[in-house]
Amino acid sequence: MSAFGVPAAAESVPATAILNAIPAQFSGEFLQWAVVFFVIAIIAAVVGARGVAGVSMTVAKWFVIVFLLLAIVSLLL
Repeated sequence: MSAFGVPAAAESVPATAILNAIPAQFSGEFLQWAVVFFVIAIIAAVVGARGVAGVSMTVAKWFVIVFLLLAIVSLLL
């Protein structure tokens, strides 16, 4: 073990190998979560919980924005 708690075998891996192991494509999990929060917002609005509906809609909006940004970055790389 090194001073940082990393095993000695992990220290010998070059940084380029680690960067090449990270996929350049992103999954659509942000979009799935956006749909989940949108459905929660719709149900909360029907029930009358306006505060929950507003917060859920805000979270869904941010998930869509993050999804779009990651999709653009993925397409450019």
